[in-house]
Amino acid sequence: MNDVAELKEYVRVHARGQGVGEYRAVLREIRSDQACVPGSWVAQWCQAAQRQEARGRDLHAARRYALAAFPFIDGPARLEAHERCVAALGRWAGQQRDVEPVEVKLDDGVVRCWGSGLGQRRPRPLVLVMGGIVTVKEQWAAVLPGLRRLGLAAVVTELPSVGENQIRYGPGSERMLSGLLDALDGRADVSRTHLIALSFSGHLALRCAAADRRIATVITAGAPVGPFFTDQAWHRQLPGITLDTLAHLTGTGRDEVAAGLRGWALTPAELRALDIDVFYAASRRDDIIPPGDTRMLRENLSRLHLIEHDDLHGSPRHVRETQLWTLASLLRSCGGRTVQAAACHGLMRLEQARRRLT
Repeated sequence: MNDVAELKEYVRVHARGQGVGEYRAVLREIRSDQACVPGSWVAQWCQAAQRQEARGRDLHAARRYALAAFPFIDGPARLEAHERCVAALGRWAGQQRDVEPVEVKLDDGVVRCWGSGLGQRRPRPLVLVMGGIVTVKEQWAAVLPGLRRLGLAAVVTELPSVGENQIRYGPGSERMLSGLLDALDGRADVSRTHLIALSFSGHLALRCAAADRRIATVITAGAPVGPFFTDQAWHRQLPGITLDTLAHLTGTGRDEVAAGLRGWALTPAELRALDIDVFYAASRRDDIIPPGDTRMLRENLSRLHLIEHDDLHGSPRHVRETQLWTLASLLRSCGGRTVQAAACHGLMRLEQARRRLT
């Protein structure tokens, strides 16, 4: 059972990012995390999802079911919420022009994705989107039609052990990304792949890029790099929800997480060898990722593009700015879209001015 106060605190950035306008009202109704009883986390979020389903808004329902299963599937109630999330997203996908389920069988297990713009006569450049340790692929599926309209092939998937991803999260998990590129080769142009890999999947993306030259760009936010994995004192003050989720995903005990992660850190030499554009959004008051990670990137990446917000992990007060920055970074990476990228930066400045006024 999760601490309800922590659940409410750390779900806010996800709710805002998903455009769940009534999230404050839902959170006020939640009194416990006791299975699916009235007033519980799962029950109240599922009710919010069902209200959307009754209005025929399957994409909005899927987002709320995803929050019902937050932070990870720990029993039948969250499992059912996750299954409803996938089903609702499937109904939405069936109504889109070109959104399809993609299943890739790798040696370590099956990876399920949603894709768009695949299988064209002339394969399109690939954009691969992944969230972090508490984010299922259905939360990102709405970006697929827009990426297709930009002339890109796009796939959204999950970190190992998250959602429907059967691969265990652990050392070597980055090989999953190369396996996906192998499977998508021919349906997309994977020779210059752009990764939008947020939070912990950003670490996976950087580690994979060190070995796989097909990765041309990594766009990430709040990704652990080095000190997060090695600073034992920092681990002692991590939120319980983070430790519990990492323990669940890696199949270890909560007290074993710190020792188990120690060997996952990227080295300065590995970062210096990366000759790709890395776009990184950092939060100056991040309570999960230590400041040493940003410092390590500054000191070792030759093509780092850094934006910093005076905010907590995930920058919940800067969601819209981060979204615009992510799109601008992708447009810049793809080339030939300078006007659109400039427009995104202009909208970012307007958002910054609006936030200062309010």
